[in-house]
Amino acid sequence: MFSKEESRLLRQEFWTSFGKSFPRKWLLYDTKIKGFSFKFHFDTKSALVALDLEDDLENRINCWEKLVALKGILKSEYLPDVIYEEEYFLENGKEISRIYLTLEQKASIHNKNTWREVMEFFNENMSLFEAFFEEYRDMIQP
Repeated sequence: MFSKEESRLLRQEFWTSFGKSFPRKWLLYDTKIKGFSFKFHFDTKSALVALDLEDDLENRINCWEKLVALKGILKSEYLPDVIYEEEYFLENGKEISRIYLTLEQKASIHNKNTWREVMEFFNENMSLFEAFFEEYRDMIQP
């Protein structure tokens, strides 16, 4: 087991190392669409890249419908294993809509032996997510 401080330092080390290994500016929150963001997630059990919709329900539904219409393209040309979940609950209980891809292999942010694989997964798949977004941004925007 790791103390909170040891865990915090490992997380910090991972994200610093990721930034140095793959130095580029990720879109993440800078999509220019309210409530529409890309996320990296890595904890002690899993790693995933996600596109989250967290706006008010009306805007979320509007954007979700557009993304569902583009689902075939996203799966066939970018991320074949991507998962669509219209009702996804975060750990804090908040409901969002999420499109995501998880790393199949077991990985833990506390295990440095899994870091390289996670970094490569993040880089490859978030790059594809962003390429899809850039290509279809005009269709997704409200």
